[in-house]
Amino acid sequence: MRTVQYIPRATEKAYVAQTKNQYIFFVPKSASKQEVAKQITEAFKVTVVDVRIANRKGKATRFSRGKHAYPGITYREDRKVAYITVKEGDKIPVFEEVKEDKKADEKASKKAEKKTEKKADKKEAKTEKKVAKKTTKKEDK
Repeated sequence: MRTVQYIPRATEKAYVAQTKNQYIFFVPKSASKQEVAKQITEAFKVTVVDVRIANRKGKATRFSRGKHAYPGITYREDRKVAYITVKEGDKIPVFEEVKEDKKADEKASKKAEKKTEKKADKKEAKTEKKVAKKTTKKEDK
């Protein structure tokens, strides 16, 4: 049996399907359902219950051949997508990495909050200086 790369699809639909113990992968065009099930079982140590496969035709895209030439049409790559259902309680860790990214986003948002607080403090300090200058000018007169 050959070793083949399976690429997980990170889309909203894939994350919704994950709640139903279903995972979506791009697989090679030559892969069969049995090969996909075997490879996923070995790679992620999960029990595969069901495999559904869909062949997706590549979309037609236009491209330019220059200013005065008629535009051409080319096609995106055809892809094979496997919808894999695993046993209740099993999880594939590839899809769990998004939670770590959320932690990084939280850290970034905290930094942004600190920056906005500093800016607000600087603005307050400037307004206080302006008020202090105005009051000193009035007292001098």
